[in-house]
Formats: sequence, C-alpha cells, structure tokens
Amino acid sequence: MAILTLIRHGQSTYNLENRFTGNVDVELTVLGEKEALLSGEKIKAIHYDFAYTSTLKRAKKSLTIILAAIHQTNIPIISNAALDERMYGDLQGLNKAETAAKYGEAQVLIWRRSFAVRPPNGESLEDTFNRTIPYYQTEIEPKLKNGDNILIVAHGNSLRALMMYLEKIDSEEISKVNIPTGLPRNYTFDKQLNIKTVEYL
Repeated sequence: MAILTLIRHGQSTYNLENRFTGNVDVELTVLGEKEALLSGEKIKAIHYDFAYTSTLKRAKKSLTIILAAIHQTNIPIISNAALDERMYGDLQGLNKAETAAKYGEAQVLIWRRSFAVRPPNGESLEDTFNRTIPYYQTEIEPKLKNGDNILIVAHGNSLRALMMYLEKIDSEEISKVNIPTGLPRNYTFDKQLNIKTVEYL
C-alpha cells in the first residue's frame, strides 16, 4: 500500500492581496508559513520516501517548513516546472475584484475555473493538465507502484489537474473544485494503484 499526499502551498503575498498570481514567484506570508507548519503537523505519522514540488518559491518554502515539522529533511526532494502554477497571462498581478469589475464576474469565473478556456495570453487548466499529468505518470506513478510514499507540495491548478486524473473528475465538475491552502489531501493506493481511501486530513 502506497500513500500520496497533495498539499497546496500556504498563503502567498498575492493571495493576501487578492491578486492573480500564476507563475509570478511571490513569497509566503507569515500566515502562509503557519499554514505550512500546521499541514506538517497533520502528516507527522506518515513516513515519506520522496518529496516533489514546483520551481516556485512559495511551494518550495512550504515544503521546507513541512519537512522540518515532520523531521524528514533528509529525503530526496525533486523540483520540476511541470508542477508549477498555471500561467495567468495578462491577468497576473491584477486584483481579482478589480478585474471582475472590468470584465464581469462571469467572465473572470470562466477564466479561473473552466477547463479549456485560457485567460488572455495565459494557460488553461487543460494546458496545465497536459504538462502535469505526463510528468506524474512517468516520474511519480512508478514510485507509488513500488510502494513508496510520496509528498507533493504545489499549487491550486497543478493539484486540481492531479485530482482530475486520480479521481476521474470530468471537466465540468472540476470547475467546482477549490483546493484550500495548507490542507493535506491524502490518497492510499493498492498495488494496482486503485484508490482505497481519499480524504483531507
């Protein structure tokens, strides 16, 4: 039996300011660091064999805090851009409320939550899926099949893509999914990688 834990990084400065972050490399807030620490407390009982994160410092910092909290700083850490947040294009850095006032709440919701629609000059969730899932299939699935426990600390959209794949969520239902910051989502698998349990801890 293998365990996979997905954690969205703690609150970032742009989360706090209600801005579209995308792949802008912003820092964690003090609250974000506390969220990462608390998420570590929730997974202390699990021993991990490998940890994965994106190339963005809010995810990497969250992972560093989590591994220190669970006293597992010596495990291999792999950072890859396939796990980066989706690129929001022209929206990056803009205030979400001001953007909704300009373009309408319905349009902004489509840009944020739809599967296939791209924000102007940005990535859709489908684009994110198409870079995240092949990496997961080639790099992470073989380790899970080997019985290794895996921790992934990444971003709302790269983790939504993984949830779609793992839980067979369709493109309409995924629009209703919002992953909280700093809350571990835990999967246990059998030897054939069928999900036995899935829950937020």
